[in-house]
Amino acid sequence: MGEIPPNTEAGRTQPKRDQPQTDQPQNHEPNHQPEIPDKLYFRIGEVSHLVGVEAYVLRYWESEFPGLSPRKSSSGQRMFRRKDVELLLRIKHLLYSQKFTIEGARKALSDQNKEKSRPGIAPKVQSVKQAELFAADPLIEIRKQVFDIIELLSNR
Repeated sequence: MGEIPPNTEAGRTQPKRDQPQTDQPQNHEPNHQPEIPDKLYFRIGEVSHLVGVEAYVLRYWESEFPGLSPRKSSSGQRMFRRKDVELLLRIKHLLYSQKFTIEGARKALSDQNKEKSRPGIAPKVQSVKQAELFAADPLIEIRKQVFDIIELLSNR
């Protein structure tokens, strides 16, 4: 009989150890931003491939980062939304590229959320517009409107 090639076992081809297997996540480039498909929900396997980490890492991050809370389907499968996937990509960037610890990444994300929720220019503009709506003394305007209402009611 012929000799079996070293890469096969009884006719079945085995992947070489130095080649990545196709079912493993492969997005390990630090600045690689995968395109997130336009879907409502993603299963943990899909998210694992998009983010480039194993499913058990996603489950661990879910326990460590309070902003990450995927829904569970009736069968118990984690269903991630687009915002969850984006958050996971930010977490991966902080942990792998920026070399933050879990605690440091958690603090950085909470600081980012605080910055987003801080009042900026819009509330100041809104308060200026409200001030322009009223006269210097709003009581004078209110009194005038009350007298107008009384006059309308008395003419009936």
